Amino acid sequence: MAATEEQFALEGRPTAQLIADHLREQIVRGTIRPGQQINESLVASQLNTSRGPLREALQRLCQEGILIYRRNYGVFVLEIEPTDLKEIYSARETIESTAACILLDSTLSDSGLLDSGPGRIPDAVEVLKEVVEGMEKHAVASDWEAMARLDMQFHSSFVAAAGNSRLNRIYKALATESRMCILNLEPSYPRMEVLVEEHRMILDLLEAGDREGLLKAIKRHMQDAVEDLITTRQDQGSP
Repeated sequence: MAATEEQFALEGRPTAQLIADHLREQIVRGTIRPGQQINESLVASQLNTSRGPLREALQRLCQEGILIYRRNYGVFVLEIEPTDLKEIYSARETIESTAACILLDSTLSDSGLLDSGPGRIPDAVEVLKEVVEGMEKHAVASDWEAMARLDMQFHSSFVAAAGNSRLNRIYKALATESRMCILNLEPSYPRMEVLVEEHRMILDLLEAGDREGLLKAIKRHMQDAVEDLITTRQDQGSP
């Protein structure tokens, strides 16, 4: 594995969580590539840590599904196949649709307290608008890596706004795999404004309280992503 450009500092806290967070970010950014083997000795040297916490970190990432342990061979970064893509985005569609319904079903009583559902649309809209504005700026700058990060921030914030801790926990694992996918979408988006508009549409439909339109937009957004990713793989010569 090539040495990372950024100096990793454990700051006196050589914990497995810190190491896992660092490796996860390197994977989703593409610094560590799909299918690449993790060299424990090299990584331990680069991060100035012992094998114990490193192996615990690798186990965590294996549990998340972004690393794969192959008996007698070692640990490798997940290679996402078309079947995986469909499963990831199908699961995301289900979770985001559920989050949308929770948000749309939340209402305020005369006292200002929620009668049902823990989410509030105005709060969610405020957060999501900031993300979309950030996406617009990065689109102008043609910064695809930043776009990929904000793409998942938008969807993660959308789910988090529903206030369901279990949905949120499940979605975090999907978010990591999704960021790995999104970084490969760049050849499929000659205009980043297209991606911005897709997210703005979801935001507008949520703000308008249009349940049918919002659920359709989420479904279409996920289906389009899968089609674009599979097309990109084929164009790049992947099976």
